[in-house]
Amino acid sequence: MTSRTLSLGALALAALASGAAMAQTAPMDGAKPAMEKCYGVSMAGKNDCAAGPGTTCAGTSKMDYQGNAWKHVPAGSCASIKTPKGMGSLMPTKA
Repeated sequence: MTSRTLSLGALALAALASGAAMAQTAPMDGAKPAMEKCYGVSMAGKNDCAAGPGTTCAGTSKMDYQGNAWKHVPAGSCASIKTPKGMGSLMPTKA
């Protein structure tokens, strides 16, 4: 075998191995990943729902990082989301 053939074979094997690794991280049954409400992380007008008094629902927050407006985020990630007003919260905040 030539070195070119060996290189192509190694490249194909690496591509198959990385594809198999990526396939293992996707849900097998098509289920959606678990999500949670995260307050204080949405931009103005980009909240998923519940933006407090004077608002109706999705897309009604009045300011960036409004403390009583939430977005759905992957479960377990809310408290690690950093904003200019602090970290995301699982409960509404005053900010």
